[in-house]
Amino acid sequence: MSKQVIFQDLGSIDYQECWDFQDQLFQKNVQTKLINRKEDKNEPTINHILFCEHPHVYTLGKSGQQSHLLIDEQKLKERQAKFYKIDRGGDITYHGPGQLVVYPILDLDHFFTDIHKYLRFLEEAVIETIGEFGIKANRIEGLTGVWTLPSDGNPAKKICAMGVRCSRWVTMHGLALNINPDLTYFNSIVPCGISDKAVTSMQAELQNAPTMQQVKTVLLEKLKALFEFEIVQK
Repeated sequence: MSKQVIFQDLGSIDYQECWDFQDQLFQKNVQTKLINRKEDKNEPTINHILFCEHPHVYTLGKSGQQSHLLIDEQKLKERQAKFYKIDRGGDITYHGPGQLVVYPILDLDHFFTDIHKYLRFLEEAVIETIGEFGIKANRIEGLTGVWTLPSDGNPAKKICAMGVRCSRWVTMHGLALNINPDLTYFNSIVPCGISDKAVTSMQAELQNAPTMQQVKTVLLEKLKALFEFEIVQK
């Protein structure tokens, strides 16, 4: 089993283009595992982690409700945003400039076959990362993602959304950490189907957010430490 992970920073990339790319990597691993099982082979699967940003886009997961998109096609055009129904878990979310999106395409047979543990590790990597920059955050019981801790009577706010797909223990999709996006785009949805909690960003919490590159560097190291993998740069 290999704990090597090919890391690629794709920069700003169209959502559909990136979705097609990660699906290609995902399907290759799934098919390799199916052939190995059927033909008693031992061909290796390849682990990947993709970092990127997307132009303005709303995505709706399999368990989501389209009514949670609060604007019509005309408003989408006015906001220069796209909308996709996709094959991850979870409800609706927003991606856009200033938000770090992370797509791990991992064969969990190399690590641990526990999807709940996998999600908790992703959350922990984010909690530890933003903690390095002075933001206290944690989980909320029964909800996926990372939330700032309540302070001065203010409620918890979501700073990182998550939604994954897993087949044959191969993962795709992942997490979206708000560093300095335009938070007004979240006003056009019911984020993750949760109507009673607000969304925040590192910029909103700190007033002086770290750069995208600073966060990328720390988050990659946190993921590496938690999953105990070796990074191979492509």
